[in-house]
Amino acid sequence: MRTSYHDIKANVLDRIRKNVWPPGANLPGEVELAKEFGCARATVNRAMRELVHEGILERKRKAGTRVKSAPSRKAEFAIPLIREEITNSGAAYRYILVERQVMPAPGWLQAQINLPKNQQVLHLRCMHYADRHGYQLEDRWINIAAVPDAAHEPFEALGPNEWLVRKVPFTDGELVFSAINATQEIADFLNMAEGDAIFTLERTTWLNDLSVTYARMYFARGYKMTTQL
Repeated sequence: MRTSYHDIKANVLDRIRKNVWPPGANLPGEVELAKEFGCARATVNRAMRELVHEGILERKRKAGTRVKSAPSRKAEFAIPLIREEITNSGAAYRYILVERQVMPAPGWLQAQINLPKNQQVLHLRCMHYADRHGYQLEDRWINIAAVPDAAHEPFEALGPNEWLVRKVPFTDGELVFSAINATQEIADFLNMAEGDAIFTLERTTWLNDLSVTYARMYFARGYKMTTQL
């Protein structure tokens, strides 16, 4: 029977749990493991990469692969579709495009997501509603060099969150959570008082070394986010 990378992952994890390969132990090389499991080296490589991503193993150039002394746990996030998040709660979803502008990336954004000077970006501000209540104010910047089609997309009927999830793959992402005091403008959109504490999420995604989008999402009072470790 053909050995899959899932089989190799399970075998490696079993050996780690049984202390065959204790914390800090070096693993055999990929060629040796491929010979042992009777599979292609690429299959072993995929299993090793996933275990590195999951915080079980670590790899260093010229030092090989070893079991991490203190395995880390990573939270896993799926980029949610706001439409589904709202409708799944039983509320009716409504979307409004507030602002759309193609412009050179401002200096702070160039530094934030590593854009060259005068790089063209699409700036969008959108409101998402649950029933008649403001749910999320979305302030998004899309790198046109990474997503050329975005420059011609009106985003009047479909929000950028949903459009990007459907259209553009990404390889890496960064999430930043914070609580800020609402400005008068944000408060007006979300039916809050100026200065109220508001949950804010900043999300950046990349396609290899190319930044795709940077967004700030401001959520109405009572919003909750849940993830798993």
